[in-house]
Formats: sequence, C-alpha cells, structure tokens
Amino acid sequence: MKFRLITLAAVLCSQMSLAQDSVIFRKISDEIMLHGTCYENLRVLCKGVGNRISGSPAAAKAVEWGKKNMKTAGADSVWLQAADVPYWHRGSESLLIKAGNGQYKKVSALSLGNSEGTGGKVLEAKVVMVANYDEFKALPESAVKGNIIFFNYKFRQDFIFTFQAYGDAVKYRWGSPSIAAAKGAAGVIIRSMSTGADDFPHTGSMHYTDSIKKIPEMALGNISADSLEQYCKRGTVKAKMQSECHITDKPIRSYNVIGEIKGSKYPDKIITVGGHLDSWDVGEGAHDDGAGCAQSIEVIRAFKALGIRPKYTIRAVLFMNEENGLKGGQAYADSAAAKNEHHALAIETDAGGFAPRGMGMEMSEEKKDKIRAFQNLFLPYGVYDFSNDEGGADISAIQKKLNVPVAGLLPDSQRYFDVHHTNNDVFEQVNHRELKLGATVLTQFIYLVSEHEIF
Repeated sequence: MKFRLITLAAVLCSQMSLAQDSVIFRKISDEIMLHGTCYENLRVLCKGVGNRISGSPAAAKAVEWGKKNMKTAGADSVWLQAADVPYWHRGSESLLIKAGNGQYKKVSALSLGNSEGTGGKVLEAKVVMVANYDEFKALPESAVKGNIIFFNYKFRQDFIFTFQAYGDAVKYRWGSPSIAAAKGAAGVIIRSMSTGADDFPHTGSMHYTDSIKKIPEMALGNISADSLEQYCKRGTVKAKMQSECHITDKPIRSYNVIGEIKGSKYPDKIITVGGHLDSWDVGEGAHDDGAGCAQSIEVIRAFKALGIRPKYTIRAVLFMNEENGLKGGQAYADSAAAKNEHHALAIETDAGGFAPRGMGMEMSEEKKDKIRAFQNLFLPYGVYDFSNDEGGADISAIQKKLNVPVAGLLPDSQRYFDVHHTNNDVFEQVNHRELKLGATVLTQFIYLVSEHEIF
C-alpha cells in the first residue's frame, strides 16, 4: 500500500510538472509569435548587409549587426571572440557550352567555394560526362586527360529527409576536382546539390588534395545540367570555362559574436545555442544562416522579456566561417578548453528558417530518454521528431574537444535545398511565422533542459 501511495504521488507530481511546463511553453510561444524581433532583425541583416563571406567587409559589418542586436536583446554580457579566417574571392566567371557544330551558349554557373579558377584565362576543352565515381574510375586516362569532366550525379529525390540526399551527393562537390585531376582532367563541372526544378546553380565548399594539381570546378542548376546531359548523349560537347576565383594568401581577423544570460542556480553550466554569421557570396544568406543567427538572438530576448532566469547560463553564439573553414567553431572550442568551461549542451540552428519538425540529438541514450519524456509538450507546436542524431558543423569542434552533448533544430527540409547556397537565398524566401516558431521551439527546448537539470 505504501509503495502504491509513493507511486501515485510521483505520478501526480510528474503531471503537475508537465502542466506547469505547458504553461511556460505557451508563454514563450505567445511572446515570440506576438512580439518577436527575429524576423525584423533578419530583414536588416539581409537587406542592410547582404551576403557576407568570411573575411569580407560585409562579414565585418555583420559582426557589428550581431553585437548591436545581442545588446538590444538584453544579454547580460556581449563580447567578440577573435577567429582568423580565410577569404575566398570569386571575381568574374563564365561557362559556355557548345553541342556538336553549334554555337557557344552561356549557361548559368557558379564556381565552387575555395576553388582555384582559370587565372582569368579561358579553358576550352571537350566535356566528358559520367554519372558517378564508378563510371569515372572505369574511364581510361586517355579519355580524361585535358578534358572537362561533368559529374552528372543527381540529387536523390526518393529521400524524404533531404539532408540525407545532401549527405549522399555532396562528395561530388567536395572531392571531384582532385579525383579528376589525378587522371589528368583540366576542369570539373557538377550538377548542383539541389532539389529544385529550376536553374539556380548552387555554390558550396570544395576541397583539394595537397599533392594533386588544383583544377577549377563549377556547378550547374538542374535545368542546365539536364540540357548538358542530353547534349553529351547525342555527341561531342565542348566548354569554355573562365574564372578568377582564388583564396588570398593570408588569413583575415574576424570574430564570433557572443551574448549570454547568467544562470540563476548553475552559472558555471553553459547551454550554447548558435548559428553561423557568414554566408556564401551569392544571395543574402537568409536561410543559411541568417535565420539561425536571428533565432539564437531571439532566445536571449525571449527569456529576458518574460523575466525567466534559467538555472543554467544561456549563451548565444554567432559563429564566423562555417561555410569554408569552421574557424569560428574551432576558436570557440579552444577558448572553452583554455578556460576550463563546463558546457552542458551545445545546440545549432543551421537548417533554414522553415517550420520546425524536430530536435536531433547526439548524446547518451539516457539523456535522450529524459528529453523524450517531455516530447508531447512540443506537439502543439508541430514538433514531433526526436529520433535523429544531429548536431551541427560549428559545434562539432566543442563536441570532439570537450565531449559536449549536442543537438540541432530540424525544420521541415523539403524546400531548403531549393535555395541553399544560391542567389535565391534571400529574405523574401523566409516566412515570418515559421522563423518565429523555430525560435519558439529552441527557447522551449533550452528552458526544459535547464529547468529539469537534464545535464
């Protein structure tokens, strides 16, 4: 009988706690959905600063934007954390295609980030198409040498979670130039990492193997890639590739922007939430990742506006240089290690400003189960998926260096790779309700972890 009474008391206590949490969740939602500033902050970043590749004057302007908005949000303290970053310069570029005996026609193309160009000269060569690396490996060296290889690997539409398709395809962007150059290729064209039924080419980071010649790489949008595929199937195709892109010799001093609220009970336990302040040099970096930066600042603002003093210290971080170097994430991890800081949890929001659907988690199963016990609280906000392992690129360094548990906001992914790394990633592509709802869920999640002392 005594055991049953204890069990009943525990159940009632748990139900009361959930009811109280539900009330706080609603207060957080009302505050952000009715009074949130993240959408207006994002508008200023996109329209007032624009795209902001690390090392550029625009990136420096974005740092000032972040610092100002952290202070306006009410952070107890705001500071800049130095990070020396590379600067990749695009310059002029063009790609012309000629099928058979026809005329050269210009196609919409973008050089891949960190790619070396043609030195401004025109590279004219035959185009050789392969569907994948297996087909390329089967080619004799004579079929590759001096030619431009078109890696026509298609972004898989059968993956419902589009980040899975991205993980499957991105190797063709990242490593194709060195793989092709090892057989004597003069250049590379790839089909963009894109779900879109459009012709927006996508840029993004690539990488060279040190011991292999650096050759240029460009990406086509899906419509141009479809056309090039048909040309190659019919006969001989030639291309003229010209680009000035290169990385400057010396790194440039830049900064992470950090703001925090000191914890009321455990000020030495830190929950980090962040996105990356830099973007590629096309579009406005709205979804990638101005949205995540604006949401991270909103977490601070919402707690302060509601007068909620979390038990743990909450730190919002706008990381610099996620796109082509991760120097900001490394600087943050190095600083945390040097100061012997205790990071209870690190969260990243870098998957777009679309409606939230879940929270990914990379941590012990015990901690995952503790969080999942509260997952029904998120259902009224459209969030149901707590099954994925997910963190983020910027927090990967602190995860590895200090063994910090990590999590990542998972918005609906269906449209993200339509705009990702393109000229179409602009403020107008972001819905104000979806952006605010993502900030709401981040704030609710952080409140829950801190209030229940899960870490």
